[in-house]
Amino acid sequence: MRLEEYIEQVSDVFVLSDSFLRIKELVDDEASTIDDISEVILLDPALAGSILKLANSSFFSYPGKIDTISKAVLVLGITEIYTLVLAYFTTEAFKLDDENNDYLEQFWLNSIDCALLIKFLGVHLNVANAERLFILGLLHNLGELVVHQVTPEAISRCRESDLLPWQQQRAVLGFSYGECSAELLKYWQLPYSLFSSIRNQDINEVALQSIETQLLYIAKRVTYKSMVMPNESIKALSYQELIGEELLEQLEITDELLANAVDYCMLDRMGMLSILCPSAMVIY
Repeated sequence: MRLEEYIEQVSDVFVLSDSFLRIKELVDDEASTIDDISEVILLDPALAGSILKLANSSFFSYPGKIDTISKAVLVLGITEIYTLVLAYFTTEAFKLDDENNDYLEQFWLNSIDCALLIKFLGVHLNVANAERLFILGLLHNLGELVVHQVTPEAISRCRESDLLPWQQQRAVLGFSYGECSAELLKYWQLPYSLFSSIRNQDINEVALQSIETQLLYIAKRVTYKSMVMPNESIKALSYQELIGEELLEQLEITDELLANAVDYCMLDRMGMLSILCPSAMVIY
């Protein structure tokens, strides 16, 4: 099957809610106000509760208490609120049947790990608004869920190889999960800056790409190597072998910094899981 056929088959299964689409319209409309956005969020109590939990989490480290949605939008900014709303509705959109709960929980655990890692690296490198990088990590592998929905038998075949995961995905499917993720985000009409970085996460000439793409490239590989269920074909590789000395030197990223990023992820993943995917807490 072609990549486009996969997206066509899941376009009616994995959809973002009307509330998200309305919020997206307001964010894109320069005439919208904080109150306009807050009112739509408040129409969904579960969303409003998740936004307040995230806004008050260590993720933002805001010194005061954020106790209203309007204050959250004012303090964090419309862009950050949009990111949080997207994170919430994306996890809601991908609901599989009960027998696949364990698979989905592990998937979101790995995605949150990647999201926390890229955010940590962005903060360390003084990337502007580094919190926005979180959404790249969270959404970078949605294509795997697309493939799981359409051709679930292909998932195991994508794991049966000593090739690097994204190389095996292309061998089996003709495209990587990252490329499939980008195609879905493009179908959802999300910003080009978002899906272009995700599409290029496995490109060979990554040293010439944007800082967002470079950091996603790194965070994804650290996730495969060091997190809860490491990929065995990657685990034995050094960071220099896996990521490339040129890119690490270009960004001045050391093994010590990557170890610190992993420690940060281990400390914060529980909080993120409890908000975005509470059922995955049973893994622990």
